[in-house]
Amino acid sequence: MTSSLTFDSLTVSMQALRLLAVDFPHLPAPDVDVSPLDPERLRLSFHDTSCESLAAFEQWRMALGIASDAVAHSFQSEDRTRVLKAEGLFAGAVVVLTAFADVPAAEGARQAGGAA
Repeated sequence: MTSSLTFDSLTVSMQALRLLAVDFPHLPAPDVDVSPLDPERLRLSFHDTSCESLAAFEQWRMALGIASDAVAHSFQSEDRTRVLKAEGLFAGAVVVLTAFADVPAAEGARQAGGAA
């Protein structure tokens, strides 16, 4: 597949990433995704089997000034994985935060309507 976009088309998201690295070097390192399919969007994701990814998400959310009521909460993988998602603007780019964490077995049973 060839793209008519050039690397230069990623300038907004790449500059935002550079500024995030300068402004928040103390925050947990995310998985980073920049794509020519959506060049002004920077995706930061956190994957962890413990709840550490949720804590990292929260640190980044607060640093970026994204309101807590802007966070969408859902489940996937038959309610075994908790997902948090939020987005905000930073340096002209839309920054999308996503966190994935395992749901403890007892909590997963309650989500599914079973007894804990």
